[in-house]
Amino acid sequence: MSDPKTCLVTGGAGFIGSHLCDSLLSAGYKVFCVDNLLTGQESNLDDAKKFPLFTFIRYDVIKELPILGTLDYIFHLASPASVVDYQRFAEETALVNSIGTRNLLTVAKAHKARFLFASTSEVYGDPKEHPQRETYWGNVNPNGVRACYDEAKRYGEMMVKLYYRKHGVDGRIVRIFNTYGPRMKETDGRVVSNFITQALAGKPLTIYGDGKQTRSFCYVSDLVDGIMRAMFRDGLSGEVFNIGNPHEFTMLDLANKIQGMVGSASPIEHGKLPEDDPVQRQPDTSKVEKMLAWNAKVSIDEGLKKTIEFYKNLP
Repeated sequence: MSDPKTCLVTGGAGFIGSHLCDSLLSAGYKVFCVDNLLTGQESNLDDAKKFPLFTFIRYDVIKELPILGTLDYIFHLASPASVVDYQRFAEETALVNSIGTRNLLTVAKAHKARFLFASTSEVYGDPKEHPQRETYWGNVNPNGVRACYDEAKRYGEMMVKLYYRKHGVDGRIVRIFNTYGPRMKETDGRVVSNFITQALAGKPLTIYGDGKQTRSFCYVSDLVDGIMRAMFRDGLSGEVFNIGNPHEFTMLDLANKIQGMVGSASPIEHGKLPEDDPVQRQPDTSKVEKMLAWNAKVSIDEGLKKTIEFYKNLP
């Protein structure tokens, strides 16, 4: 029997990264999880730690990575991802997506490992194209308060393509659209976690702007399935994929839905729209559907039910 293939997951103690670790371990892979716990939580790894093929290393990938033995696959998810977190840790966000990405690409080159970069729908900025296709170059403010994340992810994508073209690294890029589910921190500022925790506490639900801006919400298990397909499918070197649920909601629609599911009579309060906040955000998923046979399976009602239960059961 051959030895299991080895995966490195950076940012593996985060919301998405921890679910990815769980899925890789369940599929029989050996997993090294690297996270400096700047925004990740080691408690997210409680399930992963039950597997003998799992190793957690607290480390910052901005520094040169320690020798881990042979690596077959590198998933680079390390980065603050919520607006609250990446504005609080702006420099760290810029560095992990630039220097950190280059460090990991050099490791991929040395190991001849396949590399996947977790990019973001934020590379499209406040888009003038709707829905957004992978060929769209975006509308990003390079000097705005979100640039530490938006532009760093764009830089990271460039580095992946550079190492693909210059060094032959088998690099793939996934642009992650709004994702939700269990293990989202209560304080991360994401709209789903905000609305649910506010509704459960009987507090007003805060909507920034008029609430007509739209987002498309993908449940975390669907996202992880897409990430794994993008990594493990052969013949995709250099490809870029949008991964997200294309079903679009206004913020008012989402707030009303969560109020109803929680059974909350909390009022809705409106605040000032943040700088450079996108008016619309919806993925064109035709490429990932065609090339990876992927589509979002979990409905918004099913996903929100599981997420609400998670928050209800928090200590």
